[in-house]
Amino acid sequence: MIGTARAPQRADRSGAGTLPTRAFRYCEAVTTATGLGWYVFPPIGLTFLWDGSQVFWTWDGGEEHGFLPLSVAQFPGFADTFDAAAPEKVRGYSPPFVAALKEPGVVQIWSGLIARTAPGWSLLVRPPANLPRAPGYEVYEGVVETDRWFGPLFTNIRLTKTDVPVRLDPDFPFATAVPVPRIMYAEELQNSGRVVADIATMTDEDWADYRATVVEPSIDPERNRGRYAKEARKRRSKGLCPYAAAPQATA
Repeated sequence: MIGTARAPQRADRSGAGTLPTRAFRYCEAVTTATGLGWYVFPPIGLTFLWDGSQVFWTWDGGEEHGFLPLSVAQFPGFADTFDAAAPEKVRGYSPPFVAALKEPGVVQIWSGLIARTAPGWSLLVRPPANLPRAPGYEVYEGVVETDRWFGPLFTNIRLTKTDVPVRLDPDFPFATAVPVPRIMYAEELQNSGRVVADIATMTDEDWADYRATVVEPSIDPERNRGRYAKEARKRRSKGLCPYAAAPQATA
């Protein structure tokens, strides 16, 4: 909704080039997690200052005002832009951009986005996986049922330093939005897991799978590195997303 904001970007399997080369080449588990979802960027550069009691803020272009006490604030100039585009019954209801919550050092930030997902799918909003953490804040994780709730995509951060300016750069993702099927976090599924508490209860099938995964590669003198990665990529290349758009026939 904020035209000057950087658009969401598919998460990069290399962590924007920050992953160690060995991990990028051979560790499919790490690269798959790193490339999951979409990067979400702050719609403008932000700087917060928390004195342990109150949060102050400023933004790129607003430095002349200095650090202002933060309660609730709109994105600079956005309220007029929103009202000019919105139907009459919606005018005056532009989303707040930043807000200091009641919890000490916790700030809510609007990404500038509204998201909609396919039926039965939600968005897990979380910190970017395996990217170096920006100093001075932590991102709270949340699951938003964006197939049912069509509204501003917010996230909360917790400032972890006092009396030190904490900056969110508009070209560095501060969150990742990961589509997840609702069944994945359903209570019935979460409660259906079973813990095997004794090695003696492992079945013949378990031991056979362990041998195939761990033992056989370790005793193979011609074993190639990255076997798991190659097999996982091969399986993935054969799979099709059931929600992907079907090819269109041409006349």
